[in-house]
Amino acid sequence: MAIKKKSSGGGGANWMDTYGDMVTLLLCFFVLLYSMSTISEEKFKAIVQSFNPSSLETSTMTSGSEGPLADPSEGIGSDYGLSPPTEDAMEQTDIDDLLEQLAQMLKEVAADSGQAENIEVTKGDGYVFVSFNDAVFFMGDSPTITVEGERILNVVADALNHAARAVDELRVMGHTAQASPDRPNNVDNDRRLASNRATNVTIYLQKRVEISPARIVSVGYGQHRPVDTNSTREGRAHNRRVEMIITGKNLYSELGDALQQYQTLRTGDAPAEVSEEFYAEDAGAPLE
Repeated sequence: MAIKKKSSGGGGANWMDTYGDMVTLLLCFFVLLYSMSTISEEKFKAIVQSFNPSSLETSTMTSGSEGPLADPSEGIGSDYGLSPPTEDAMEQTDIDDLLEQLAQMLKEVAADSGQAENIEVTKGDGYVFVSFNDAVFFMGDSPTITVEGERILNVVADALNHAARAVDELRVMGHTAQASPDRPNNVDNDRRLASNRATNVTIYLQKRVEISPARIVSVGYGQHRPVDTNSTREGRAHNRRVEMIITGKNLYSELGDALQQYQTLRTGDAPAEVSEEFYAEDAGAPLE
């Protein structure tokens, strides 16, 4: 009589085969993830173009002087051995430091130009105030900027570019002197000359600075804000002037920056955020 073999009653170690397959698949999965995380730019382009042969190559640089995210102000201030902080890293202390450096640069401009007696630079709390006597930029009653004035403004523009990210507003103001101490100037000529001088300086700077045009303002005050007497020749020379107020951004202001405050005054409501592209009607002008 044959003896029947006892059945094992199960799959034995077959479960290890399934487990091994699962571990192998997981390993392949993580290797694939790792390979994708370290893929080179050239391999990535090859993969993209394999799906879309007509795709165009674009630069993927995220910093430097090229690529879609290039910093337009990179290198600004290199002539002074300075490097401004990036916008993402900007803090109030950085803004204050840049304004201080700007004031020092403008004082150097005055000294190097030989016009130190005609250019006054004052550093205040959150702003830099610059006053140019009319002899620096203009001849007689003309609003046309002289060649020497253009040379000085070129250096001023370099200094402004170094501090561009810290600037909230650049205000250019034109003033005249009262020709006769007993009789006001002709209002048409007075206002027009002051405004045209301020406007010409503003236009010249706007074409050369990395400050948003929305942050650049020109004002003509005429004879009505004198700083000296109009009874003497020297006093009238002091009153004929172009001035600049460069205010720095205040990150702690509840009123916002100059652009937000403009919207507040215009609508009566403070906007949550105002994009500078909204104001940049001049497509050729660089944004801050």
